[in-house]
Parts: sequence; structure tokens; C-alpha cells
Amino acid sequence: MSSVPRLVVAAPSSGSGKTTVATGLMAAFAARGLAVSPHKVGPDYIDPGYHALATGRVGRNLDAYLCGPELVGPLFLHGALGCDLAVVEGVMGLYDGAAGEGELASTAHVAKLLRAPVVLVVDASSQSRSVAALVHGFVSWDPEVRVGGVILNKVASSRHEELLREALESVGVPVLGVLRRVAQVDTPSRHLGLVPVAERRAAAMEAVAAMGAQVADGCDLDGLLRLARSAGPLPCAAWSPGSQTPDGTVVAVAGGEAFTFSYAEHAELLSAAGAEVVSFDPLRDEQLPDGTRGLVIGGGFPEVYASELSANEPLRKAITELALTGAPVAAECAGLLYLCRELDGLPMCGVLGADARMSERLTLGYRDAVAVGDSSLAVAGTRMRGHEFHRTVVEPGAGAAPAWGVRAPQRRVEGFVQQGVHASYLHTHWASQPGVARRFVERCRTS
Repeated sequence: MSSVPRLVVAAPSSGSGKTTVATGLMAAFAARGLAVSPHKVGPDYIDPGYHALATGRVGRNLDAYLCGPELVGPLFLHGALGCDLAVVEGVMGLYDGAAGEGELASTAHVAKLLRAPVVLVVDASSQSRSVAALVHGFVSWDPEVRVGGVILNKVASSRHEELLREALESVGVPVLGVLRRVAQVDTPSRHLGLVPVAERRAAAMEAVAAMGAQVADGCDLDGLLRLARSAGPLPCAAWSPGSQTPDGTVVAVAGGEAFTFSYAEHAELLSAAGAEVVSFDPLRDEQLPDGTRGLVIGGGFPEVYASELSANEPLRKAITELALTGAPVAAECAGLLYLCRELDGLPMCGVLGADARMSERLTLGYRDAVAVGDSSLAVAGTRMRGHEFHRTVVEPGAGAAPAWGVRAPQRRVEGFVQQGVHASYLHTHWASQPGVARRFVERCRTS
């Protein structure tokens, strides 16, 4: 059994200020000298980048759909090892989970799995006494969820604050913070959410510092720390990726501004399988790392950097040559687009006989998938859960088998398997199937 002081930052809905408050709390507590472990509920890759800036530690995801409820506690303890405090940012509204799956993967579900108190961030900009009814509803909806405090956001004035506090006295939940209605901290967005930290590091550092100052000024940090310390022990052990002595098998992992979507556990699992994990930047590096035997290209925004990616012809050629040898290549979403012949008319790697283009339609949601055939990642019949999030369309040509049979929300096949290449729109979390990383590295050794 292990106990780490912890808080879950939730809200009635998206847009209430969860990211500002959670990131600000991380920064404020880190400024006090605490080792803060940052976590994000759900599949989001972008918020953890801001969390990492606030804490100096890797931001980690807790997703009860992708990994299963049984791994939420162990993965949390793995990330929080040696920390004084953990702050978990929720997703959407407190009780919003995977569509059609009840509470599964909701912030409330994760809070219960972590036995953690919840701090509810409420946008109070257009209400006064009604805030009590709103908070009462969220507090009483599920008795197993312990809402230990409220942070009021976008409060207009001292008089507005007085009215809100007076109304909330009857609910019995303490007000642990009041943030004034001020100009929003500069966290620009585009078609898939916030702009990642890697694309605006200096400005992002300023934004995180501003969030920390705003929260430190408006919140009862001592009261929040006491609430975090009231969390009881978790009856599980920390997750471990395993351990194997590196044998010189180089697995190159795409990074830089264009490919920012990756779960920290993927690199840890590859290393644990004996690989030497080396990052490279497809925008700037003209060759793959020396000795590359396998390649992982995760998600990101290749559509934003299509011109630069296309202009780096030496690297595109090197990737194509590696793929032609049958070496394992695992590509997710952005990686899939990069392996196509072209993206919005610009030449890409041409590994796959498919063309990609931007679309007006957002494709979003969890997916339940089964491997259609054997590949460098999985044997036929392997079941994995994934997440799709993109505004692009891939028009396939001939020459590749599908990667996945998607069973929900509708039956279809998805992705490409071609020699050692496994490319798909689905983002998956390998901690749910550690054999995926072991199989990939073994294929790198023998291909």
C-alpha cells in the first residue's frame, strides 16, 4: 500500500478553467519547493506538456478506457514515485466519460480509483445564488466522489465574491480559491486544442508562470495541501515497465514541433525491452540516428508543418529506405500522414500508397479494436483500445492490409500493415499491452 497526497481538479464542464487552475496549482506548489507529480485524465497529449513546464517532471495520462481501470492506480504511483504531492487535471465535466460507457474514463471514475478528493472549479461569471444549486448537484450526484472544495473562477468583484460565498455556506463545501475575472493567460488554441509547448516554449513558460502567480494569489494553498493529504493509501503497487539490459538495438522516435504526441510509458517500455531509444526531429535532421533498426512516429501536427517536412527530402528518403528493408515502423495519426505519398498535395515519405488531406470534419472518440493480422506490433486477434482525434482524411491505394478491425462505434477496418510498417489513426497506450513494445523491439533485432 502506498500513499501520495493528491488532488483531482474537476469542473462542471469544459471551459470552466480546469487547465489554468491545475497547471497553476502545480506551478504554485513547485515554487514552494514541493516535488509535484502532474497527471491528466484521458487521452490528451497537450495539457501534460504545460504540466511538465510547471513541475519539471514528465506529465502523465490516466485513462481508464485505454489502459483499463485496473492500471489507473499503478500508473499513477509509477509517475508519482518520490513526490510530495500529485495534482490530477480532469477531463470535460466531472461525470463525463466514454460515450455509452457510463462513468468509465470520467474524472469521477478516476478520482474514485485513486481514492482522491476532488476540487471543483466553477465558472461563476454569470451566476450568484445559483452556484449553490450547481455545486450541491455535483456533490450529491455520486456519494463515492468526495468533493472537498470549490475554486470559484471569473469572479467579477468583491461584492460578487461575497454573494457566492454566502450562497455556498448552505452546501457545506469550503471555498478554497477565488480567481478574478481578468484577461486570460495566453494559451492560444487551434483546430485540435491548445498549441503544444514544443511550438512556443518561451511563451508557454511565461503563461505557466502567470497561471502559478494567479493561483497562488487567489487560492488557499495550505487548505488545498491539507485536503490532498487527507487521501488514504492506494491498495496497489506502482506499475513498472520491466527491465532488460540494452543490447544496442536503436529505435528512433520522432519528436520536435511536428510530432509532440507521445505517452512517456512508450519510451520506457521500449527501453525496458532492451532498446536504445534515440529521438530525432523530422523538421531539422536530414538522417535517422546512426544504427536505427526501428522507427516510431507518433502524433502531432504534420499538417501545420507540411511544407517543412516535405522540404526535408534527405530524411524522407532515409525513412523510405528503412521501411523498404522490412524494418519495423510504428506510426500513429500524424505518423500515418507522414508516411503517405502526399499531404495536401505536398510530397511526404511515400512509404504507403495513400494520400492525405485536411478535412472540415472532426473525427473524435474512443475505439475498440482488434488486430486483423500479424504485424510488427501485434499478432492477429490482439485487442487494444485506442483514441482517434484528427481533421484529416487518408485515401488509400493498393498494397497494404488493414491494421485494425474497429468494433465500435461502427464496424470497419482501419490503418495499414505493409512489410514491417504498422500505421494507423488510432492512438494507443502500450501499457495496456506491454507485449507490443517487446514484440516491436524483437522484430528490430531480427529484421
